[in-house]
Amino acid sequence: MPIKIDNVDKNLLNIIQAEFPLSREPFAALELRLSVNRNEVIQRIESLKSRGIIRLIGPVFNPRRLGYRTTLVAMKVPVERLDKAKQIVSTHPMVSHCYERDHDFNLWFTLAMPVTEDIESEVHKLGSKIKVEEILNLPAVRIFKIGAYFNLGGSYASMPNMVDMVTHSNRLSNIDSEISPTDRAVINELQQDLPLNEKPFDLMSARLSIDVDKFLSRCQALLQCGIMRRFSAAVNHSKLGFTANAMACWDTPTDIIEAAGNKIAKFPEISHCYERQTSHLWPYNLFAMIHAVTKETCRAIVDRIHSETGLDKNGLVLLFSTKEIKKTRVRYTV
Repeated sequence: MPIKIDNVDKNLLNIIQAEFPLSREPFAALELRLSVNRNEVIQRIESLKSRGIIRLIGPVFNPRRLGYRTTLVAMKVPVERLDKAKQIVSTHPMVSHCYERDHDFNLWFTLAMPVTEDIESEVHKLGSKIKVEEILNLPAVRIFKIGAYFNLGGSYASMPNMVDMVTHSNRLSNIDSEISPTDRAVINELQQDLPLNEKPFDLMSARLSIDVDKFLSRCQALLQCGIMRRFSAAVNHSKLGFTANAMACWDTPTDIIEAAGNKIAKFPEISHCYERQTSHLWPYNLFAMIHAVTKETCRAIVDRIHSETGLDKNGLVLLFSTKEIKKTRVRYTV
């Protein structure tokens, strides 16, 4: 059963999922939007965290701009080794998301590695350690959308434009810009759960011996240049009632994949949409993550996608998550 929350909490979550204020007194800024005292805002966030609804508040970085590459890995793990596999994968510091899914390839996770290291080698090292039957390494070729947002209704129910965020970020990701020592320090400091203090960025900047206004101006600059995609709250969607989680994969002709990906990205129920490399074991090249209240709703969303894109239903495999093993934001050391 979803955890019951009131309208103020719904409005608060809608706002901070999209963008948490990067200002010296962020809770005062939220007070103005919510008409709730800043101390109550902090107390509500503390309560939402204690109930496991808010996982953390922090930055989402573009890993490519920080010198990292990422991939999606799928493993076919024998049932008797599945528990050990989950432990190995979930404790890997560069794994952010890991799910068990209802398919022969039953363990799926995202892996990040510095570009100076061989990610393919790391994938196969994990496979050997787990003794998998088969393993897939499916890096992204193109991103159409990235950014989970769960609309809870209320006064602030508008969906942030994650598609434009990705377009902006990817366009700028091709710019060869050196990250300054100051920005490196800010990036490393920022990657923690936000302190629930009236002036949380004062605490961060003080640890770096940087003026807080300079610290915040560097944060804004990282957003503007696309190194930071957003600064926001990550929420536990299942506790809010979005318990059905499905990964739709299509075997899509290359001449229609861009048009189809762009249309899929506009669906509010889709959090992520990618074109990915294929393999002889996995011909599917277009991926979309669907979040809904029920499996039936997920299937209805897929039907709408087929209707609007013309994608072939026979080219689809729909994988439902059966268990969340890990979900966090990777810490990128720069």
